[in-house]
Amino acid sequence: MRKVAIALSLVLSAQLFGEVIHFAKRVPVYKSVEVRHIVTRKVPYEECWEEEIPVEEYDERSDTLGAIIGGAAGGILGHQVGGGSGKTAATVGGAIIGTLIGKNLAERSRARPGYQRVKRCRTRYKESEETIVEYKNYAKVMGRRIVKYSDRPLRYIRVNVTLEY
Repeated sequence: MRKVAIALSLVLSAQLFGEVIHFAKRVPVYKSVEVRHIVTRKVPYEECWEEEIPVEEYDERSDTLGAIIGGAAGGILGHQVGGGSGKTAATVGGAIIGTLIGKNLAERSRARPGYQRVKRCRTRYKESEETIVEYKNYAKVMGRRIVKYSDRPLRYIRVNVTLEY
């Protein structure tokens, strides 16, 4: 029992009175290997152009004018047909029917073919390849192999070492 107590006290005293040492060390690189990566980038750009598209042009005034002319012609014809008290009804009926027919005919004839300029755009992508070169540097520290990547071959690698005892 006494031996266990002595061993336990030695372990605890080592923990209580232990020290930590930090220092930096330069370790020589024994091998540098070139590593190439090909990176493809897609860069968006917009491509635009003007285009003529066929459209039908409408003249709204022709609807009104057609309705007026049709109404007048229908009223005149209706006035010719009727007699007596029915003459007024025939005139009004002829004017209404003439207005509808005149407006209908004007709508059919008002569309004229034409062209309109329209701007159209689309997104396209330009691909660019870039070769990135980096170096994989190997060194040994305290029996362990370490690797550090860099943009050029290194002669030394700086290592931070921590010792506890």
